[in-house]
Amino acid sequence: MKVAIYGQYYQNSTEPIIRDIFVFFNENQVEMVIEAEFLNMLYEKELIKKSYRTFSSHTELDASFDMMISIGGDGTILRAATLVRDSGIPILGINAGRLGFLAMVQKESISTFMQFIIDRNYTFSPRTLLSVSSSPVNDDIATINFAMNEISVSRKDTTSMITIDTYLDGEFLNSYWADGLIIATPTGSTGYSMSCGGPILTPNVESLVITPIAPHNLNARPLVIPDKTEIRLKVSGREQQYLVSLDSRIASVKNESILTISKNPFKINMVEIPGETFLKTLRNKLLWGEDKRN
Repeated sequence: MKVAIYGQYYQNSTEPIIRDIFVFFNENQVEMVIEAEFLNMLYEKELIKKSYRTFSSHTELDASFDMMISIGGDGTILRAATLVRDSGIPILGINAGRLGFLAMVQKESISTFMQFIIDRNYTFSPRTLLSVSSSPVNDDIATINFAMNEISVSRKDTTSMITIDTYLDGEFLNSYWADGLIIATPTGSTGYSMSCGGPILTPNVESLVITPIAPHNLNARPLVIPDKTEIRLKVSGREQQYLVSLDSRIASVKNESILTISKNPFKINMVEIPGETFLKTLRNKLLWGEDKRN
């Protein structure tokens, strides 16, 4: 088995996770290829001493990899997705953060779940991505033009609201007067959109959510639409530019630019380990507290 490993370092929670993963994989003759910056950090912290092969970009990841292990929180997984891209390499998230819906494997259960990996006892949960293009072309968006959680527009350098003219498949929907607007995937429905009052979607739902951010027109409500819908946005405001975010990546875009958002042609496969599902995560972390049956 061959795995890529990518991670973020958190002083109080990550060191035992890293040690357990490396010890287990080395004992089971798993070939590990480590993201170069993460490996340098591990050397600096003296967590490991052995030499490993490294990768630095998506061009070095191919079908020879069975999986990418992401060590951190949900944000780490979103960054890992920009490395995996359309390679088809599935991602398993090891949760070293706090509240997470993507990084499902908890640090207390690493050895058990790593054995599932060795035994190939897991399934895939395909996750819809969004892509965006702008007219005129914006190079910051064009470089990595997809998002796993959401694409959002928001005001920049001003306290004034912006106006977001929104069209669905060419038909006018609404002019949102708000701090911004979120277009979320089912995966992203538990993120920024949820914090702004949007609904939660299960990962396999073929829908998207449009959620306004602090709208002035109070009758504006989150809207669920089919994921085949093409969304077109035109933003205007008092400033010359506004912000577009693709998950954690942010770009400045000129007023009156046209953004076209649609479902991305490829998906990201998230690894699901037996006993660790989206619904269990929902029970434990959001709706009803700790699952007393486990």
